[in-house]
Amino acid sequence: MKIGTKSLLFGAHQFIIHPITVLLAWVKLYGLPNWKECICIFIHDLGYYNCENMEGKEGLNHPRFGAMIAKNYLDTWKNLYSVEPMSWKYHDLCLYHSRSLAADFNESPSALCWADKLCVLYDPWWFYLPRVILSEEIHEYRAEATKAGLITPDMSNREWYKWARERMIRKAYAQDARPPYIEGS
Repeated sequence: MKIGTKSLLFGAHQFIIHPITVLLAWVKLYGLPNWKECICIFIHDLGYYNCENMEGKEGLNHPRFGAMIAKNYLDTWKNLYSVEPMSWKYHDLCLYHSRSLAADFNESPSALCWADKLCVLYDPWWFYLPRVILSEEIHEYRAEATKAGLITPDMSNREWYKWARERMIRKAYAQDARPPYIEGS
């Protein structure tokens, strides 16, 4: 089974747990979401399905699937003769929850990006670590942080979680759009 599928089934992006924690973070940051925002919260990471990696090319493009669903079912479409522009609001909400895709399109990360980062407030180490260890995605996350010189390889998984959690909370509140593995970000 590919790592993206494992993440959705029982890992960091588990298809029930992760959206609930993102929803809680959304409420903390912005108040209650509307029903279309709720759907985006629940579909934004479904593109991890069948991905070979989390941080490589496939994994980084995972928001495209949720964005396509949002565009097709949630966004407002006008007829061809309308002078009003088409709105891709919910497409963009899903697509730009990724800082790297937002940067690729010269856009700012969406509100969903910050709720997605802040969701760690609601995912304690004793619940999160077993999932990412079981799904094996922890190896990729730690390798990227080690390669960037942000952590040391001898750091325990619990120490890594504490470092990653503090970093995500800081990035969410600061709305720090810098790429994920940059010193000081």
